[in-house]
Amino acid sequence: MTADQTVFLFDVDNTLLDNDAIQDDLSAHLEREFGRPQRDRYWSLFEALRAELGYADYLGALQRYRLENLDEPHLLLMSSFLVDYPFANRLYPRALEVLEHCRRFGPTVILSDGDVVFQPRKVRRAGLWDAVEGRVLIYLHKERMLEAVVRRFPASRYVMVDDKLRILTAMKREWGDSLTTIFPRQGHYARDPKEIAAYPAADVTVERIGDLLEVIE
Repeated sequence: MTADQTVFLFDVDNTLLDNDAIQDDLSAHLEREFGRPQRDRYWSLFEALRAELGYADYLGALQRYRLENLDEPHLLLMSSFLVDYPFANRLYPRALEVLEHCRRFGPTVILSDGDVVFQPRKVRRAGLWDAVEGRVLIYLHKERMLEAVVRRFPASRYVMVDDKLRILTAMKREWGDSLTTIFPRQGHYARDPKEIAAYPAADVTVERIGDLLEVIE
């Protein structure tokens, strides 16, 4: 890899993969197997853990849920649902085409937040790991790991595609004009008026990930 090229960095959840739909499926499964009160309790634990860690930890929330339900054999079904979920079915339309298209102009890299077990499995089962030829970085807070990104994938220019303006703003502050930020308006964060108002606009905004097939050329 040469330092004079462009590297394309892609977030996963609600950027390449419809994570909101996955959460809806999980909610339906929890309500069906455990009932609405237990479903709501799981999500309460999930949000508390996300506030504590700064990233989504589905399996960690399940572990906390288990501590409150030590004699609940159906928990095995919940873990199977998460681990065996068909993530490839929830890729946004043309997401893999976008990765293939961008690869014509420079290396494509998955740059995601997440835990060390569930998030890599999600990336693999979605087909994203193979689509970027194993160039996958998963951190607790990716915007704090930009020196590591540069060390692993040196380049003169970077393109970051992410559904969170907060992340794009933090990376732009660090990398300046060497970074082009792309904001796909997908998922609940990208359509939250408060989130949008709190940060400057990205360099490029698209309505869906598939639009990049026409934007990047």
